[in-house]
Amino acid sequence: MRILFINPNATVSMTNKIEAAARAAASPGTVIHSATNHVGPASIQGPADGEAAEPGLLALIAERDADADAFVIACFDDTGLETARTLTGKPVIGIGEAAMRAAADGGRAFSVVTTLSVSIPVIEENVRAYGLGSLCRQVRASEVPVLALEEPGSAARETVAAEIAAALAEDRPGAVVLGCAGMADLAEAFAARFGVPVFDGVVCAVKALEAQSPDA
Repeated sequence: MRILFINPNATVSMTNKIEAAARAAASPGTVIHSATNHVGPASIQGPADGEAAEPGLLALIAERDADADAFVIACFDDTGLETARTLTGKPVIGIGEAAMRAAADGGRAFSVVTTLSVSIPVIEENVRAYGLGSLCRQVRASEVPVLALEEPGSAARETVAAEIAAALAEDRPGAVVLGCAGMADLAEAFAARFGVPVFDGVVCAVKALEAQSPDA
């Protein structure tokens, strides 16, 4: 199975992080590729950035259709997801939907920890659209800018950790969902640190698509 991860923003370091996380999660026989939307914004923080990213994202879906058996939109807002699904007969999944559905498996409650507050309304709308409103305790912002997650030595990781701690204390969820593709390298360490399941959409998307594969 060939899975193409499309980063809707133009930050190549984030694309590389996403691809590395996906490759680490993939089963033998699953081939991971990635593409960057070089005409998109540097990061997607709220609906305006999402709208700006859509044309390039959708063009990549159309251009690369022959190169993949399935596509992943690697933005937690699931930017352009419904339109992308009209452009190909192949599976298209967003990392937001993948992570939240995995977290909610078996009726488990979860909280989402994302980057900035401007992203909360988009994610809350998606929660409702996916029928997960009764299980999502809260969508919380760490107020970490997306690109801070790409800066070596920044305080971003500990700021996100502090918001996870607050979510666990205040929301009492059974799981935490990391609400940004730039957090793809943090889930395992946070799960060990906090002793609860922590879901990253990049890994969840790989597992969801592999489960749908005829070879599964």
